[in-house]
Order: sequence, then C-alpha cells, then structure tokens
Amino acid sequence: MASVGGNPAQHGGTGKESAPLGFRTAVEALAGVRPRPEVVLAATPAPRRLAPFSWAVTATVEVDGEELADGRFVLLHDPAGQEAWHGEFRVVTMVRAELEPEIAGDPMVGEVGWSWLLDALQTHGAGFTEPGGTVTRCASHYFGALADREASTEIELRASWTPADGRFERHLTAWADLLCVCAGLPPTAPAPLPPADAPSLGGVVPMPARRRPRSH
Repeated sequence: MASVGGNPAQHGGTGKESAPLGFRTAVEALAGVRPRPEVVLAATPAPRRLAPFSWAVTATVEVDGEELADGRFVLLHDPAGQEAWHGEFRVVTMVRAELEPEIAGDPMVGEVGWSWLLDALQTHGAGFTEPGGTVTRCASHYFGALADREASTEIELRASWTPADGRFERHLTAWADLLCVCAGLPPTAPAPLPPADAPSLGGVVPMPARRRPRSH
C-alpha cells in the first residue's frame, strides 16, 4: 500500500508547516495507516470552511477489479474548540455501497448500518464521544433510454464523532473496516464483549452488498 497523503488546510495559512503541533502529529499518525488490502486510499482536498485545519482522504473497496463501496474520511481541528464537538478535533465521514435487492427492503437497514459504525470503533479501540449521523437508503428506478438497467438501492452512511483518545490512526482503521462491512466483506476481528450492563452493539452479520458498474 502506498503512503497515504492528505491536505492540511488553514484559513489564510500556508499549509501543514503552520499548523499546530497536535494537528501535525495527528496527520502523521493518519498518514501511517495501512488498511486491509481491499481498501484503496487516496489523498483528496480537505474542506476549508468547517475548521481552521483539516485533512482528508477518500477510499474505495475493490475486489477482483470491482468497486464495492466508497467514502471519505475528514479530520477537523480547531485549537479553540467548538461547543458542538466538545473538543478540539472532529472526524467527519461518509460511506456508500450498493445493496443486494433482498437486503435493500429490510426495514432495519438504518439501525444495522449505524451499529456497524459503533462496532468498528469499538473493535479497533477507538475512543469517541458525541457521535451523530444519518443512514440513508436510496432506491433508483430507470426509465426511457435507461430502462434496460436494473433497479438498484444504495446505502449512504454519514457520521461524525469526537476522538477521545488521541489515537487517530485507530479511527481511520475502524472507518476503513466499516467500508468493508458495508461492501459485504467480513470485519477484520470480532467486536470485544462489552460490560454486562452495557447495551449490545455487536452480533451484526455483514450485509451482502455490491456495486454494479456505473454507466457514464
């Protein structure tokens, strides 16, 4: 796996060299992540309006030349902190994958998709607070010149959380594993057992998913 790049962004700044030490350390940890071989990471421009400093990568899950899922991982940093974050850092992510028809109609798809995120963070020991997000199921039916294409359903998970442990590499690794689970691949390791009085997050079977070749 090639080295992972990123794009530190600063309002009115010149880039990574002018960023705070804590942010530079976080970026170095993220750049050293080597996910499982099905995940291909690539540098992408980081958003510049959400925080004074940011870093981002995109990812695809590819098996036998077929793209099964894709997404984006962004690390935001505001040295002054933001009230909604309850911290100085925030992770913002997006994952998309196409679902098999027999799974797409399951009314629990949303709950299952959200539990995958929590499971992935727990499995990889990524401490977090203030999680929030949406799970959207989008069905597409084709007409006219596209009528020969099969109907498809895509799941999109958008989530953000505040890292609570300083181990930023664990958060990116957990997110990469989430991508694979959304693509229908098994997680890298079973989730650890929670305390007896904790709500259950695990036990979710990976959802069969696929992405048909896109027409351009």
